[in-house]
Amino acid sequence: MSESSKRARDQHNEIMEMFERKKRARTLAVPTEDKKVREKLREMGEPVCLFGEDNMDRRSRLRQLMAKDTPVDGGDEKMASADEEEESESDEEEEEVYTPGTETLLKARRDIARYSLPRAAQRIARQRGENAISVAVFKAMRAEEFEKLKIYANYSSQIGDDRPLSQCAFSPDSKFLATGSFGGLCKIWSVPESKHIHSLRGHTDKIGGLKWHPRACISQGRGAVNLASGGGDGIVNLWSLESETPIHSLKGHTARVARIDFHPMGRFLGSAGFDGTWRLWDIEAGAEILTQRGHSREVYALGFQCDGSLAATGGLDAVGRVWDLRTGRSALTMEGHVSDILGIDFSPNGYQIATGSADNSIRIWDLRTLRSIHSIPAHTSLVSDLKFYQGPVIQDENADASMQMDGEQTRPSKSGLYLGSCSFDGTIKLWSADDWKLQKSLVGHTGKVTGMDISSDGRFIGSSGFDRTFKLWAPENADY
Repeated sequence: MSESSKRARDQHNEIMEMFERKKRARTLAVPTEDKKVREKLREMGEPVCLFGEDNMDRRSRLRQLMAKDTPVDGGDEKMASADEEEESESDEEEEEVYTPGTETLLKARRDIARYSLPRAAQRIARQRGENAISVAVFKAMRAEEFEKLKIYANYSSQIGDDRPLSQCAFSPDSKFLATGSFGGLCKIWSVPESKHIHSLRGHTDKIGGLKWHPRACISQGRGAVNLASGGGDGIVNLWSLESETPIHSLKGHTARVARIDFHPMGRFLGSAGFDGTWRLWDIEAGAEILTQRGHSREVYALGFQCDGSLAATGGLDAVGRVWDLRTGRSALTMEGHVSDILGIDFSPNGYQIATGSADNSIRIWDLRTLRSIHSIPAHTSLVSDLKFYQGPVIQDENADASMQMDGEQTRPSKSGLYLGSCSFDGTIKLWSADDWKLQKSLVGHTGKVTGMDISSDGRFIGSSGFDRTFKLWAPENADY
């Protein structure tokens, strides 16, 4: 064989080996926790940390090093054996464990199924109806709404407490904003005047979650449950609009309560806790009906799908999970973040989920493909919260408000058109929910931004921060 033929053969072998390494790298199971990544690097005799290297860089380096390990002298068999052992270990770790449920839980699951199935059918029918609308109409509506987002500015700023504010939430009718502070005090403010209306005293530690009842200020009486809050004292308090003290306290978590959310039915409430569980409560009975485990560390974020059939949770183990409330099964494991998941929200389309993490990124997940479809390098510090624009609250739950009439022309729904996120870098950012591009960055807080929300009428964005203020953001030319 000539020298040129040998060189060509060697080059061909090198190229094929490179492709094999890349192929193997894509299929390797690389740890997501930075601690385990460091331990693996130490086992391989590699530097644990390089200058200027962050968590994601370190994980990528480990993946490349693992891919370079080519088997020799029967190494194929050894690798296959090792893979089988690792697979069996992971199977044991991820094996679903079922425990007997109560009759109360069984009844709740049936009620949720009866509630969610018709809503899912209605949502799918609306989406099919929107398919008949021309692309030109969609583009015009999209351009109009994004032009509004680009002129958002600070509308008002108000000191909310003596301690930093941890959460804020608009009422369903967009007329009130609730805030929670590190001192455990909740307050209700008028919108857009930002006048103090009511104080709610019942927590002794930081407010971790704050949520309005889905029908609060619409069909819910003032003396009924209108608001819920979770605190660092491990208690979830239920509030009316007529008293400064809670009408009921839900106790069960053995550690701090982080995010909470009302199920769309309004009868159930979910809470995420630092005891490694998330819990489902029946607020009518004032009792816990489900304690769900599944995360290896503290559970921080929680949200319900608009139909009411699914719940999503995010933990400090960098893993998100989707749960089928009708069966109790884990429907999807969301692995991809390299640090704590601190925010989670379902899109109104029912099949997309956004997660925000301490790795400074946002990931978009699709329930139809069961995987992450987009990653946004969103902020320069951790993403503390995120929300989709959910659209106007339907006054009559049997009505179809997905499409609006504009003269003779039917306009598509604006629900889910954009996504908002906030961060410890002091900014609130608005992203288009189709190509996930930045539309507007709102700067005004002098410290870390801890929470944000979007009013159901789309007129305001609210934010809370370490500077002890909450701020309302609106288009510069707004006349309200």
